[in-house]
Amino acid sequence: MEGRAGFGAYETWYRISGDLEAGKTPVFILHGGPGVAHNYVDSYKHLALQGRPVIHYDQLGCGNSTLLPDKGADFWTPQLFIDELNNLVDHLGMRSGFHVLGQSWGGMLGAEYAVTRPDGLQSLVIANSPASMKLWVEEANRLRADLPKDVQETLTRHEQAGTTDHPDYQKATMDFYERHVCRVVPFPPEVSESFEQVARNPTVYNVMNGPNEFFVIGTLKSWSIIDRLPVVNVPTLIISGRHDEATPATVQPYKDGIEGSRWEIFEQSSHMPHVEEQERCMQVVGAFLDEHDN
Repeated sequence: MEGRAGFGAYETWYRISGDLEAGKTPVFILHGGPGVAHNYVDSYKHLALQGRPVIHYDQLGCGNSTLLPDKGADFWTPQLFIDELNNLVDHLGMRSGFHVLGQSWGGMLGAEYAVTRPDGLQSLVIANSPASMKLWVEEANRLRADLPKDVQETLTRHEQAGTTDHPDYQKATMDFYERHVCRVVPFPPEVSESFEQVARNPTVYNVMNGPNEFFVIGTLKSWSIIDRLPVVNVPTLIISGRHDEATPATVQPYKDGIEGSRWEIFEQSSHMPHVEEQERCMQVVGAFLDEHDN
């Protein structure tokens, strides 16, 4: 079932997979980016095969939701997306109980959301997310240093020249992505669709992040939730990939800061275990959600 939730003057597109009457607590899937849209995390709909309603949605500014290409940095804030999620929960009448699973930026948003201790939140899954953008950039630079020398030189040359839209820069970027974002090459259609969506609607990603995953010059460049993590008071599962751009150093603060949290590393994955080790990912996440249903 698809629908649109009014959010002030805007609309949030959503899709529900599975049976709302099946008895299991629904889970909201928070996509990454910011601004990447739901396509690449589409496989989490397979949790519905376990009898659990799964709600995907496109965050404001991307995908099927209201696009606002003229809005500036003061508009695109974590609080905006917290408010949007709360609005969607209430629109769907799910305040009595729900889970949140956030991937990449979505996990950062999920942690921000959990810190507010919203009514009805039963558990949190933080998937492939850094707890600090300072750590993320440090680790991205370390991973980048392992790329072939000519690839590194191409990246640096175009970043210094301000020509990050050049085809050579985009090709060099893909060398990094195929190592640390998705190791299923060529990318599956749903992953490619998200990259194409960002190219069509780059505002949110460019404003909050920057031109790509490792050249972070947007408003989130100094973001951190490390000091606030002890406030999270729901069961939390952390997942990451062995080859993930969200390296152990970027993820460790979640494990240290959230009491009782559990961390699962997918050995054959980078940033998308839900694509790269899909069956096992659904098993691990599904079992965790079952354990913490109402």
